[in-house]
Amino acid sequence: MDKVIVKIKSDSGVVPQYETEGAAGMDLRAHLEEPMTLEPGQRALVPTGLYIELPLGYEAQIRARSGLAIKKGIGLVNGIGTIDCDYRGEIKVALINWGQEPFIINDGERIAQMVVAKYERVQWEVSAELSETERGAGGFGHTGV
Repeated sequence: MDKVIVKIKSDSGVVPQYETEGAAGMDLRAHLEEPMTLEPGQRALVPTGLYIELPLGYEAQIRARSGLAIKKGIGLVNGIGTIDCDYRGEIKVALINWGQEPFIINDGERIAQMVVAKYERVQWEVSAELSETERGAGGFGHTGV
């Protein structure tokens, strides 16, 4: 597997790591001066103290941590966040507390995961018609449960 070199700056000196050989994502940690409480239904941008320089043709996807989601009801406001290769600001995670209890975020706590992925840009070809398929226009459960 080819390695992609990504420049990173970390205010805490800690950089994300893959925890296992097969891991696609790296945990992101909160970078806080004091604990932050996320009340039920509340959303907040949580700083990570990380800044990255992705190569052209790559993006970083910010995703919820499954353990926090199922155990505490903590997710991402926008489902999945995208960091474009030309962004140089601090990575902040838009968290929301879908749970029923306040959630306290401490400095260094793992709050999300980041997956670096290659992407393709498209060129639209405007057409009056599209090719036929077996599925056609069926959607939203059309292919079964």
